[in-house]
Amino acid sequence: MKPVKKKKTEEPELEPLCCCEYIDRNGEKNHVAACLCDCQDLDEGCDRWITCKSLQPETCERIMDTISDRLRIPWLRGAKKVNISIIPPLVLLPVFLHVASWHFLLGVVVLTSLPVLALWYYYLTHRRKEQTLFFLSLGLFSLGYMYYVFLQEVVPKGRVGPVQLAVLTCGLFLILFALYRAKKNPGYLNPASSDRALSSSQLECNRKGQEKTKGFPGTDTSGSLNNRTAKDDPRGSSRMPAGSPTKAKEDWCAKCQLVRPARAWHCRICGICVRRMDHHCVWINSCVGESNHQAFILALLIFLLTSVYGITLTLDTICRDRSVFTALFYCPGVYANYSSALSFTCVWYSVIITAGMAYIFLIQLINISYNVTEREVQQALRQKTGRRLLCGLIVDTGLLG
Repeated sequence: MKPVKKKKTEEPELEPLCCCEYIDRNGEKNHVAACLCDCQDLDEGCDRWITCKSLQPETCERIMDTISDRLRIPWLRGAKKVNISIIPPLVLLPVFLHVASWHFLLGVVVLTSLPVLALWYYYLTHRRKEQTLFFLSLGLFSLGYMYYVFLQEVVPKGRVGPVQLAVLTCGLFLILFALYRAKKNPGYLNPASSDRALSSSQLECNRKGQEKTKGFPGTDTSGSLNNRTAKDDPRGSSRMPAGSPTKAKEDWCAKCQLVRPARAWHCRICGICVRRMDHHCVWINSCVGESNHQAFILALLIFLLTSVYGITLTLDTICRDRSVFTALFYCPGVYANYSSALSFTCVWYSVIITAGMAYIFLIQLINISYNVTEREVQQALRQKTGRRLLCGLIVDTGLLG
């Protein structure tokens, strides 16, 4: 008799989600309209806030997790989750700039507090080693909002010609294109590429080393790399010799489980190793490494040129018959008209952002001229092996020339 084949138990198919439904963090189907329902942590937090009682840090974290999980927008085949860190710039930046346009003193207070708040948030997220879209959202929205104010308040005054407007618009699109290129893969390392990077001469050297050290403790009889744990190496990584003594040593990353080439580092924010890592840039929410360093420098350069050009056109329109530098500090009657006041406030906001980007661009040029990365500079300063020169702008690491 032929054996009877057992029928496979068919798993029940999940019903397709509508545009407003989603699967929450608990694995249950939920609806966008029920974003304020069944939130015990939020109810407890509101009760304690009304009764003037302090909240536990764990409760605040649970509330933020719940809000970030339920903050979604309707989308095809289920509502999409929205990162909560992109929302504050979209709401606060126009409010702050409009408030700063009311009076000169309000402008001084607001434009001084904005960099302080941005730096505070940067150090908060940098200390926690968390990824955030706040600065990327702030940068992109600032570009769009400055361009919108320019079109609405500056162009109608008739001092900006079509050629000047076209040049500024092309500069804006070039910035976005350069940022898109800089956001691409900075040179991430993966185990497959690291294994292929080992040449046949290195493998032959490993086999010869195995024959010589056979019988001694601590050697791997299979000839493979010896994966050392954090107990074996207090730094969390071990070094292995390369195929020839003239070549630089390579690091074994215990977290990524791969062999890192020279000048590659593990980014604790991205959680992966990057070739020739320079630094983790919060403005693009990605690392700057071997593959996107040129695009990052190009984006900075185009931004500086476009920003200076836009500031010059705006000051020439609202403060006529004055030089750019004089109009920036002395423009009488600019607060008499709200349109001119808003344009002048946006000019000073752009000047602050441009000054910060110019500092980053200068540091990058200095590091390139000395053939060092920002990661190597910071490591030399922590290990006290580097020397600060020219008021701290130049750091001589003493490693590479």
